[in-house]
Amino acid sequence: MTDEQVQLFLADLAIIILLARLLGMAAERLGQPPVLGEIIAGILLGPTLFQGTITATLFPVALRPPLSALANLGVVMFMFTVGYLLDLRLIRGRGRVAASVSVSSIILPLSLGVGLGAWLASRHHVHHVLPFALFVGTAMSVTAFPVLARILTDRNMHRTRIGSIALASAATDDVLAWSLLAVVVAIAGAGGQQFRLLLAPVYAGVMFGLVRPLLRGLVDVYQRQGKLTPTVLAAVLVGLLLSSYATGWMGLKYIFGAFLFGVVMPREGAAAALRQEILDRLEQISVLVLLPVFFVVSGLSVNLSSVGLSGLTELCLILLVAVVGKFGGAFIGASLAGVRARSAGVLATLMNTRGLTGIVILSVGLQLRILDQSLYSLMIVMAIVTTMMAGPLLRLIYPDRFVLSDIAEAEAGPRDTLVVPP
Repeated sequence: MTDEQVQLFLADLAIIILLARLLGMAAERLGQPPVLGEIIAGILLGPTLFQGTITATLFPVALRPPLSALANLGVVMFMFTVGYLLDLRLIRGRGRVAASVSVSSIILPLSLGVGLGAWLASRHHVHHVLPFALFVGTAMSVTAFPVLARILTDRNMHRTRIGSIALASAATDDVLAWSLLAVVVAIAGAGGQQFRLLLAPVYAGVMFGLVRPLLRGLVDVYQRQGKLTPTVLAAVLVGLLLSSYATGWMGLKYIFGAFLFGVVMPREGAAAALRQEILDRLEQISVLVLLPVFFVVSGLSVNLSSVGLSGLTELCLILLVAVVGKFGGAFIGASLAGVRARSAGVLATLMNTRGLTGIVILSVGLQLRILDQSLYSLMIVMAIVTTMMAGPLLRLIYPDRFVLSDIAEAEAGPRDTLVVPP
């Protein structure tokens, strides 16, 4: 890079951080997750406005590789965070309802999405219909666990039984959705690396059987030092990057290695304090710098200025399938488990959020050339709209007086008012 390019690169980072923070705060003032404003900031810097003049001026072709490198690092950090936040202990005592909600909220949107994908394939001249249709179905099936957790915390719903069930359902959904995406990526992007994919189950076994016990040693060091030392944090980062490299080498994309490393990190007992410190430390650089860069890099491929009548038709069908599939699947699953209608509506609303997780999955589809730019743009809009729906719909179905009442009931005793009596 020349000196002029370095100067523009630094100016770009300043603009990205500033715009992401401003729109993130604006989204929060409107009762939306801050990440929603940051995603929109990325799109505003893309080619949608002013015929791409902003993009061409601020992000010339020479600067896109270093920006993409930072964006990929941001995704690695994010996926590690998702895996680290994923606590399967949440499912204990809630397994029946969580399984019913998560499985139903995967099967229905996946089925509808595959059907939609088969229809879209003919309109976008897709040659390999199976991975394309499966990918569309998978994108419809995902739930944004971090956004869901943030919504629950902001409204104090994490202290209610319905909030606990939502977290358990989203945790189960995450495991199923990422496993499904791994299969789709293997089908679509393996190429001549099929033999390496056979190592994936072995690698997972090594991570749980060998690496996980070794990582518990970090907790001992943390307890002896009484704080998160640079050595402990460096060990975590090295393991994270190597795990990402390993799954990337296997042909499964680096995001799965980052997610898996987060899952195997210790989190019980004294490790809970270590987890909080690691996440707080990584959030300072990831949320403020790396993820906003990822949103911009993603936004550079979003061009809504050329969406015509045909595109609007596709967008309406995508939104219909996404909302009916995810909301309907979660509602049916909760109802089958005996959950009352209002509480089932709360679960369905929360499970319908896609947020940053949906953006990450869609970026994988773009990188593997499963999605073209026009369809990618429409799917990004779907992820934004379904996330934007959650807050207002939740306030309508589950106003604050119900939250306060359920908090009091949860603190009073074990009586369960969520389930319809037999």
